[in-house]
Formats: sequence, structure tokens, C-alpha cells
Amino acid sequence: QVQLVESGGGLVQAGDSLRLSCAASGRTFSNYAMGWFRQAPGKEREFVAAINWSGNTTYYADSIKGRFTISRDNAKNTVYLQMNSLKPEDTAVYYCAADDVITITTMRYRVPEYWGQGTQVTVSS
Repeated sequence: QVQLVESGGGLVQAGDSLRLSCAASGRTFSNYAMGWFRQAPGKEREFVAAINWSGNTTYYADSIKGRFTISRDNAKNTVYLQMNSLKPEDTAVYYCAADDVITITTMRYRVPEYWGQGTQVTVSS
């Protein structure tokens, strides 16, 4: 089992930045690819970003490419999502996920093994 706890969400204005963190515990963190997903009110959960076990490969949804950066610190068992130039349409609950995959692009199309409880991000215009 892998336990994931997100933090860092909040209420910001359009154009602001936020950094989300996801602390993992349980099984060896570096064994897993990590990802971020989000779910806006009335919409389905959507893929945001993924990173491989070592942190040297990342993959992003087109909607956030160039504004968001995913990173990880295996020594701290933590994955991050730096979000810049936030827009009202980025408002959602953001979820961290862990998955035992080699090709991180597959995280976009499958249900990850482990999820966090989510953290709310609200961007006002």
C-alpha cells in the first residue's frame, strides 16, 4: 500500500502561483511513477501531469503545458506540482496518484493504483 497526502491548495487570483505537494508513505516511493489529476465541479477527473520514478521524464496535458511543472524528491518521498499563471479554469480538486508503470504516458489512460484525498485549488478572476 502507498498512502498519499496532498497539501498546498488554496484560493488565489488569476495569474498567481501555487505549489502543491504530495507526501507518500508505505511502499518504496521511488518504485512508482507519480501523477497529478484534477476534477472540476460537474466534470470528469482529468490527467494533468506525470513523472517517472527517477524524475528525468515528465509528461503534461496540453491545457497546462508551459504553466505547470511536476517534480519529485525521492529522498523526501514527495512529488510537487508548481502551478504558475493560474486561470479560473484551473479551479478543481487536485489529486496525487502513484502507479507502477514504466511508460508514464499510460497514466493518462488508466486508473492509477493509489490516490490521495485531494486538495482544493480555487482561482478567482
